[in-house]
Amino acid sequence: MTEQQSAFPRRDAEGRIRTLGDLVGVGLAGVVIGLLVLVIFDAAFAWFGAGEFGQANGWLAVILPAWLFWEDFRAWDFGAPRVVAALVAVAMAVVSGLLVAGVATTLPPLLSGVLAATTFTVVYAMIWFPGVRWLANRTG
Repeated sequence: MTEQQSAFPRRDAEGRIRTLGDLVGVGLAGVVIGLLVLVIFDAAFAWFGAGEFGQANGWLAVILPAWLFWEDFRAWDFGAPRVVAALVAVAMAVVSGLLVAGVATTLPPLLSGVLAATTFTVVYAMIWFPGVRWLANRTG
């Protein structure tokens, strides 16, 4: 008897993420993993005397969520709905992340960048997920 593994995030037959909760959850998990890696590298560089702890660019924590979003983008059929939804989502997410980073300028770059990366991840997912589905339904 073969045991079927459950994959997370759950995907449909075309490889698209099924639920907004999965997209946001996996995206935020990616930010946390990115933060942990950044903290390790930043601590190592500070220990070697190559700078102060907390000076790494926290925006780097968005690498794994961006990869997730790219894979979901690729799973959609080629056409205007996915391009328009992605462009709008990226624009809104970058602006939102920059606004958060601008408000958090008193924090070290690691923290302000991670807050910006988290904002980017949530805003992108909240616009992309319903946006691409709505546009795809509207255009057939």
